Amino acid sequence: MHSKRLTNWCICFILLLSGMVTSCQKEASDKEIEQQQASMKADSAIAKSSPGNYLAVGGTLTLKVQDSTYTFDALQDSVAFVNMSVGDDQYFGITAINKAHTMSFGLSSKGIAGTDVSRAVEGSQLILRPDAMHNQQYSLTRFTKPGDAGNIKLLEYRQDTILAKGSFFTFLAKDDKEGSPLYRVEGNFNLKIKK
Repeated sequence: MHSKRLTNWCICFILLLSGMVTSCQKEASDKEIEQQQASMKADSAIAKSSPGNYLAVGGTLTLKVQDSTYTFDALQDSVAFVNMSVGDDQYFGITAINKAHTMSFGLSSKGIAGTDVSRAVEGSQLILRPDAMHNQQYSLTRFTKPGDAGNIKLLEYRQDTILAKGSFFTFLAKDDKEGSPLYRVEGNFNLKIKK
């Protein structure tokens, strides 16, 4: 009799455990569906409000500054390729913020994005916030001479599932004072979009 009770208890426990696992898997799949729907809505909102702006659905943006390497993964972080008009001028660039909101990066150039395009950097900024008490900001200084701010190369743009692929370098300072040390920031990107 004791053996039968133990067997029934084990069976109930296993059924409860399998029910919990199934429930967790459903919640995970529900969350994945919700995330995909949110991503599609974000893509639609960006496309309607700013034609030519695209949220990457995959790929990476990697940059190096001093002895550190930072990577944005578009599967979990927000990485976008943007096109905009300011008056009669056209600009394009990349903007990214990680999921934890502890790191953001932006880079822009004057002109129109396209395959095999190489342009001078017009603006750039890197913000690192490892915790609530510390904030480190690098930005393009106004004391940079024209042509000395760096370069962005687009090797591929809007081809099949490739949103943008290329490399860049720029020089950023920790403040906007004349004579401040400049730090070379270089990186590459290989961003994907839905076909």
